[in-house]
Amino acid sequence: MKGARSFATSWPVAEKLCEASMEQPSPPGGPFSATSASFQDAVRTLNSLQTNASYLAEVKRRRGDLQTQLETMKLYLARSGLQVEDLDQLNIIHVTGTKGKGSTCAFTERILRNYGLKTGFFRSPGSSPHLVQVRERIRINGQPISPEHFTKHFWRLYHRLEETKDSSSCVSMPAYFRFLTLMAFHVFLQEKVDLAVVEVGIGGAYDCTNIIRKPVVCGVSSLGIDHTSLLGDTMEKIAWQKGGIFKHGVPAFTVPQPDGPLAVLRERAEQISCPLYLCPPLEALEEGEPPLTLGLEGEHQRANAALALQLARCWLQRKDHQGIGELKASRPSLLCQLPLAPVFQPTSHMRHGLRDTEWPGRTQTLRRGPLTWYLDGAHTSSSVQACVRWFRQALHRRPKSGPEVPEVRVLLFNSTGDRDPAPLLKLLRPCQFDYAVFCPNLTEVSSTDNADQQNFMVTLDQVLLRCLEHQQHWSRLDEEAASPDLWSTPGPEAGGPASLLLAPRLPHAHGTSSLVFSCISHALQWISQGRDPDLQTPSSPRDLLAHPVASSGASVLREAAAVHVLVTGSLHLVGGVLKLLDPSLSQ
Repeated sequence: MKGARSFATSWPVAEKLCEASMEQPSPPGGPFSATSASFQDAVRTLNSLQTNASYLAEVKRRRGDLQTQLETMKLYLARSGLQVEDLDQLNIIHVTGTKGKGSTCAFTERILRNYGLKTGFFRSPGSSPHLVQVRERIRINGQPISPEHFTKHFWRLYHRLEETKDSSSCVSMPAYFRFLTLMAFHVFLQEKVDLAVVEVGIGGAYDCTNIIRKPVVCGVSSLGIDHTSLLGDTMEKIAWQKGGIFKHGVPAFTVPQPDGPLAVLRERAEQISCPLYLCPPLEALEEGEPPLTLGLEGEHQRANAALALQLARCWLQRKDHQGIGELKASRPSLLCQLPLAPVFQPTSHMRHGLRDTEWPGRTQTLRRGPLTWYLDGAHTSSSVQACVRWFRQALHRRPKSGPEVPEVRVLLFNSTGDRDPAPLLKLLRPCQFDYAVFCPNLTEVSSTDNADQQNFMVTLDQVLLRCLEHQQHWSRLDEEAASPDLWSTPGPEAGGPASLLLAPRLPHAHGTSSLVFSCISHALQWISQGRDPDLQTPSSPRDLLAHPVASSGASVLREAAAVHVLVTGSLHLVGGVLKLLDPSLSQ
């Protein structure tokens, strides 16, 4: 480990619409058989399709003709043995957006599963990372496909693409995102699902899922600023990309958006004769009825649920399904002259679907002894704002301890990619944390035994230095609230960037103590102090308490009556934490 300059970090984070020209390893054991290759072998080979960082940087500089991305994806589909017309059989619900598209998909899938339909659900790698295992991305009836099925379908597709490669082509295999998208289509067709809920990866217009020709219905969740290097630096430019999934004659629904982006969505829909509707608020559907209960916490989930109800009802209606909910009196929309979607009475199937929806890592709470873990993979300004509201409301609702009983609040944060962490950290300040902890998205210092955690996009030094930058941003915010004269630049300990515990900041008297750990496991060991009855971690390394802040903080955490830990900034981070808090997720 010492002196290592490159390291495989957690999950694919190459959020780009491109692929690299690279040598692909041969699958172990030659042609596929039930015993020739393990699930881990399949995942390692899949990870080799990750686009290398230098190539991505070049693509961002040149951008190129993005339309060729879709044509290339269609060629891969044909090489795999399918035509775009074959995807019509999947009765697809296609969903894009910046925030909430994953939750919207989860609500929609659960509602339709309640009608006795066999569902497929694909989460594109470009949208968010898988939490623990890559097979979570392809689900049948809400459950990830088994390791055995993943392995079988992976090698079948891999060999098919190898057999059909063109010797004149410099790229024989699709990149990671595309391969998984192709694999999902094959799995859903072979499983004969009644419908497939497909989440867009990045944008929409040039996303690899947009080879879908005839979805049954499309949805656009809340828009915001993200992936600006690919989608544009304004919400209007981003809205143009998102509206690229609209299809002629296919109904589409969106939630309330700012005027500018909403106007762009309307124009995109009009250009191709796509009927676009604005979802009424959930309150309109609850009027005169018992309140709807949502399985996902947070006020922001109500907009996602409202969109999901419209998508599910429209799908049922277009497929001539009975029991779609009685219409109520409607009223026109005044926003950008968009017609309002139907106001109807949710059926019992719909109500139970919303109530029973589960989506790990989003506004999720785990109570373990004196520790309560609050997990939310928010990573944009608006989603972090929603996370802060949820966290503060959850603290307000908790049983109150007496004033003499000490409670401690801890932030565990990381941010990846080209996002600016400073505004995200500033939004977290009102939570009044006692400790701010930063670490990379690594469950352990070495992840070489777990293919699901391999990512060849960044080096270990890069991710640790980024954590130090987060710590510096946090310390600046502390000092802005007190005396700016106390600022000094922190540096790593003698062990260099790969040290187990990097030098924490000593804040002013009323600030937040901050620490940087080299992996999630060490961060959780320090936060929990052995008080989480279910957290299984190796014995603590000797230098875990080497710094005074770590040592004094450990005493505070051990004596606190309650410890509230908010984990946010990255779904990669949340997934790593969940893997350690709930090992069953890896089974």
